[in-house]
Order: sequence, then C-alpha cells, then structure tokens
Amino acid sequence: MSAHPEAAAGPALFRPITIRELTIRNRVWVPPLCQYSVTQRDGVPHDWHLVHLGAMAAGGAGLVVAEATAVSPEGRISDHDTGLWNDEQAEAWSRITRFIRSQGAASGIQLAHAGRKASVWPELTRRSGSQPLDEGGWPTVSASAIAFDGLREPEALDDAGVLGVIEDFRMAARRAVAAGFDVVEVHAAHGYLVHQFLSPLSNLRDDRWGGSLENRARLLLELVRAVRAEIGERMPLFVRFSATDWTEGGWDEAQTATVARWAEEAGADFFDVSTGGLVHAHIPVAPGYQAHLAEYVGDHAGVPVSAVGRITMPDEAERLVASGEVDAVMFGKAMMRDPHFALRAAHELGAGTSMWPPQYLRARPEVNDGEW
Repeated sequence: MSAHPEAAAGPALFRPITIRELTIRNRVWVPPLCQYSVTQRDGVPHDWHLVHLGAMAAGGAGLVVAEATAVSPEGRISDHDTGLWNDEQAEAWSRITRFIRSQGAASGIQLAHAGRKASVWPELTRRSGSQPLDEGGWPTVSASAIAFDGLREPEALDDAGVLGVIEDFRMAARRAVAAGFDVVEVHAAHGYLVHQFLSPLSNLRDDRWGGSLENRARLLLELVRAVRAEIGERMPLFVRFSATDWTEGGWDEAQTATVARWAEEAGADFFDVSTGGLVHAHIPVAPGYQAHLAEYVGDHAGVPVSAVGRITMPDEAERLVASGEVDAVMFGKAMMRDPHFALRAAHELGAGTSMWPPQYLRARPEVNDGEW
C-alpha cells in the first residue's frame, strides 16, 4: 500500500497520513463538489471557488479536492463547469491552491470527462436534460452509442478519439502541477466517460477498448500511466470509482477491486470509493451506505481507500478509520453545510486545536465555556 499513517496519539481521524511525499494533516477530506458556477462559460474558476474551497481549508480539512474539472470543453458536464484545458485556467487555479496551502491543507483536483452525460443544463438553471445544440450545447461521446436516459445519444469514440482523450488528461495533469495542486484524481465514477468504458452496461465495443474486463479497463489504466508520467513520482495520484452500478449485470465491487489493483500497478496510490451514476437504479441510501463497499475494495485489492456518502457524524467517521475499514473519510454535504466541520469534529473527538486559524483562536470552545 502506498499510504501509511504517521505515528501519533489521539483520534484516528486526526492522525496525519503520508502518500508518496505528501503528508496530509488529517483524514477529514473534502470530495469534489460540482458548483456549476462558471457563468462566463470559459472554464475559469473565480472568487466563488476560492471562497468555497478556501473556507473548508481554513475550517480544518486535511485534503480539499476541487470539483470535477473538465480536461476539454466537450468534456464538461455543463457549460458552467471548471476546466483545465488551457493556461488561463491553470493560473486561476493557482490562486486557489496557494490559499489552501496557506491554511495548512492539501489541495487536489479531479480531472474529468463527462462523456454521454456532458452538455446538460447547469443545475443552477433549474432546467434538466441535454442543452440543445442551438442553445450552447454540443455533441457528446461515449464508449458506445448508448444514451443515458433522458439525454441525447452520444457518438461512439473511435480509436483516435480515445487516444485524444488520453492526451487531454495528460495535458490537464501537466497544468495541475503548474497550478500548484498537491494531488491529482482521475474521475472514473458516477457514470462519466471512464465509468462508461468500465461498465458492460454502457460499453458494447468489440475492439481493444471493450469486451473483456482487461479491455474495458484499458482506458483508465492508460490515463493513470499518462497522468503519472506528467506529475512525476513524488505526487499522489487518486482514482475515484463507483464501486457498483446497483444493477444486475453491471459494474460491481469485485470488478472495482480487480481494476483498483491494476491501477495501483500502473501508478495510482489511493482510491476514493463512491457508487452509482451510470444508470437510473434503486440505491438504498442511508447513513454510511457506501462505506462497506470502500472497505471491500480496500481489503480485496490491498489498496488504501476513502469512504463517502451520508457520513455526517464525527464518531462514525472515527470508527471507520480507527477500525481500519478505510483510511480517510470524504465529507461532502456536511462540509457544504458547515465549512468548519473538521474543527467541530476535532473538538467533539478531543483532537486538540492545532488546526485553528490564528484569526479564529478566540472563538475556540475551550475559551468559550466549552460551547460550540
């Protein structure tokens, strides 16, 4: 395994972890959270992204991962998404990574291509479905010409198109390094392009990119190799998986564990395990409902993993990490509701106050009758 905890006392959730040459101060992490806020439609992050991500860093998070960021214009989920396909975007991200680092947190970025789920109306517009071509939308691509329910039919990528996607990820990874990110994550989850290649429900190809598990995983493994070549040997590389499609005959945790092991051999270090997103399915949502799948992948692949999904209580997160079931916990909506969630969790678990920004020290519960 490429990650290991630092020898330290106190709650497991607040022990540092080292991955390659990066030490992350705790296991309270922020997953990619799409904001659909680039109203200029140019992929350039702006003040909202600085405040959104920076507040969580100041609030004590160990790792803050920026939202699904497109490696090409056509790879955006919507035209309000962030991107990393040009140097202007990289320069804008560098302002954000500098602030995150100044708060003692590590910064990550999720590189993504939406595939057949691209060119949809931004969530904030309250409209749904594919954005029409005459209203700013664009043609979409996928492993096979199978539409996601309710969206326009994509074009199946030919061999040159697949190789072009790999090149786009490679160049985005180069810009991620220039922008000052500490971690790069490849998005292979939630029904987006890489997941579309992985799942037999969306990949009906009979060439080297489809059919067997080895062929369906080929795109991901080539992306991992290309990104690793760009970021060098010191920088951690994450992969986000959906461990299951929640549909019979689809992608599942056994395939995920196998491909995670292959991805580690190809240069990945850590696996961020979520579920779903490829097809409409009944998902038994409940507190911590995905954690057992992260544990399965970690155990069967022998790789470090994080859990995500309706984990909102510090004591439950502490149990997951202390038991060794997972190596870190991603807090999404909990962090959106309270960017200082990590500071509150540290208080509840008795982890001390070392993460508090100096500007906020007078607000500590310890100097305010113990009240949060």
